Amino acid sequence: MKIKIELLTDLLKKERTQKEKICLSVSIGWILFIGFLTWINGLNDIALIKKFKWDEWFWFGIVPATAPYLFYFIWRKKNTDIDQESR
Repeated sequence: MKIKIELLTDLLKKERTQKEKICLSVSIGWILFIGFLTWINGLNDIALIKKFKWDEWFWFGIVPATAPYLFYFIWRKKNTDIDQESR
């Protein structure tokens, strides 16, 4: 549990570059936009029960917004100098 908290606080304390800020803003904007479209789609549904479709929001909002970051962390080159300094 302590490692998770340290990881989260390190991510929040880190200074972000302009490119990182833009990518994060686009991802959050995409998630909110798809959530809005899913909400409107649920309201305009002809069914009697109007509900938010969480599965649509997850698959069309969350997954596409987070997938590039997963691929980045999988395929990024590790910088051994930075890794050795942090130890």
